[in-house]
Amino acid sequence: MSLLLPCTMSVMGVVVLAPVLPQMLEHFKDMPQADYWVPMILTTPALCVALFSAPAGWLADRFGRRQLLMLSMLLYALCGVAPLVLDNFWPILASRVVVGITEAAVMTLTTTLIGDYFKGHQREKWLALQTAVASVSAVVLFVVGGALGSISWRAPFAVYASSLLLLAGIRFFTWEPEETEDVIQHPEAHKGVAFPWARLGGICAITIFASILFYTVQVDLALALTNRGITEPGTIGWMTAVASLGVPVGTLVFQRAANLPVAALLLIEFAISGVGFTGMALATEHGWLLASVALNQFGCGMMLPTLLTWALRGLAFEIRGRATGLWQGVFSVGQFLSAFVVTALSHQFGDIFSAFLGLGIASGVAAGLALAGIFLSGGRTPASLNGSAATGH
Repeated sequence: MSLLLPCTMSVMGVVVLAPVLPQMLEHFKDMPQADYWVPMILTTPALCVALFSAPAGWLADRFGRRQLLMLSMLLYALCGVAPLVLDNFWPILASRVVVGITEAAVMTLTTTLIGDYFKGHQREKWLALQTAVASVSAVVLFVVGGALGSISWRAPFAVYASSLLLLAGIRFFTWEPEETEDVIQHPEAHKGVAFPWARLGGICAITIFASILFYTVQVDLALALTNRGITEPGTIGWMTAVASLGVPVGTLVFQRAANLPVAALLLIEFAISGVGFTGMALATEHGWLLASVALNQFGCGMMLPTLLTWALRGLAFEIRGRATGLWQGVFSVGQFLSAFVVTALSHQFGDIFSAFLGLGIASGVAAGLALAGIFLSGGRTPASLNGSAATGH
């Protein structure tokens, strides 16, 4: 549990602040290009995760996991609460940069330790649980963010102090893997392990797209609800939280379906996500809108552990930190890009709901490519995530 709870730090950056994004846009409305700059308070940590996850993984492989993890969590807490006392936009954005750098280390190192501690089906289980815990925490944080947002747009930043409690869990309930000492003392003996660039490259490309789909809801649903006349942060928070329950449900279904071929899983997941986006674009009633969001998030809840488990399968200890950092980094590229993609599509085609329709079409294309991959296998059944071949029966 000590390694599962820190994954909530990855969703704090967006989820707890999403209900107050309209308030922040109003507060900084006189700043040039505010509609582009202000959402970066939410998404800049993701850019930093994209840039610094791989270096964090390299440090973990070379010098160990645990001490770096604890230092990162401490800095995360201190910089996370800084906007409570900062007023100028640029110092706030600078504090978010440090939050992103430390978040990169936290997410990379906790996931790497899960890979170190567990093997096979147990690793698959704990990686899926990591996604589930992050998703459930997102539901809670949407409500908390909305409630605190009713006080002021600054108040949700206080939630970052909770990471100090998570730091205590790491301090008392984790340990450095036994292999670390040998790697540190005899680095020359471990340099011959080849890094699987080709395999991870394809997985990472899919991950960027999947991340854009997932974080579109986290970042932009508040604006969509505002366009539908719902402006109270508390209401936005609980409505988003209810819809986001689809993610943990999706992760639970993934655990049942993990023996399917990867291409079949991606076909199902992209199709579900696309139908959800299309429903979000066409819904005229609040109930249908939220049901469509829940369906979209259900698909994403299956998709994320699929990609993470696929990426980490078969990695040697000596490169596990770098590979995990690479995956976390590209996942955060999608998180950072999501705000820009939706804003650009909205400006190009008219409104945010047109952007949702565009993403629904893109998801359908991705599902079609996954289907083509199944046919191009020539009847051969590709390996499932647990490493065994699917029977096809």
